[in-house]
Amino acid sequence: MIKTKQNNNKLIKARKEKNDEFYTQLVDIEKELKYYHSHFKDKIVYCNCDNPEHSNFVNYFLNNFEILGLKKLIISCYKANEKGIYSEYYEGQKLNDKELNGDGDFRSEECIEILKQADIIVTNPPFSLFREYFNQLVKYDKKFLILGNRNASIYKEVFPLIRDNNVWLGASIHSGGREFEVPNNNYGISNKENKYIKVVGVRWFTNLDYKERHNIKDLILTKKYNPEDYPIYDNYDAINVNKTKDIPIDYNDVMGVPISFFDKYNPKQFKIIGSNIGVNQDPNKIYGRSSALNGKQTFIRVFIKKIKR
Repeated sequence: MIKTKQNNNKLIKARKEKNDEFYTQLVDIEKELKYYHSHFKDKIVYCNCDNPEHSNFVNYFLNNFEILGLKKLIISCYKANEKGIYSEYYEGQKLNDKELNGDGDFRSEECIEILKQADIIVTNPPFSLFREYFNQLVKYDKKFLILGNRNASIYKEVFPLIRDNNVWLGASIHSGGREFEVPNNNYGISNKENKYIKVVGVRWFTNLDYKERHNIKDLILTKKYNPEDYPIYDNYDAINVNKTKDIPIDYNDVMGVPISFFDKYNPKQFKIIGSNIGVNQDPNKIYGRSSALNGKQTFIRVFIKKIKR
């Protein structure tokens, strides 16, 4: 296994080169999907970024087709400079691959027409195309469970939906990184024993409800406010909090917290106001420019306020 720092550098290079062939491990899929079984009965599931020969999403749904009570499983796969792969599966039938007319890009009209048939989309979309992918799901009003980087939480396409409690993070990943299988010869990995790359900050994004998110315990707060430890931003009437665990127990106005806050977010305890990325990130467009302390730009911040109870 190559070192994490090297892995992250290779991931950045992959994004630039649009080389996003990461295969999610079955164990990570199983840990997340167990929270959503009730959503799948009589539904058509579409895995539209999945090669049926390699995808563990496909393996999962084939192995659990009857348990979930699925109506149909659809799979499509992009092939560069080739015709894409298309597959369908009904109970009791074999999975037969067919060629698409085009290359299988999820943005193609051909794949969009397939998307319209589906009830739920489940996959690991290309990291470099996450914005476009997410926008498409929203445009066609699809239910989904997809993997992405935690930083996508503050994308202008994603943040308003999280803020308004229409999209949320999944149940199984709240910290650390995840290992993905990659093809040989990608990212400098060339032997069969080194086919995995660790990616930090991976999260599930979904609009499928699960009961556990309604039972999130309040974040236990122990710190007390003082102006030295919690300075006010140069350009916002809000205090800066460097770590989620350091949110002061006795401060009730707007606070800027790191995006790790989403891993502890309880909508009954806090209200999300906006972020310091993009002027459309809050309804009043007050927050949305880079926040600064003593003339120095801070990291990404989410602006929150405690809910009075």
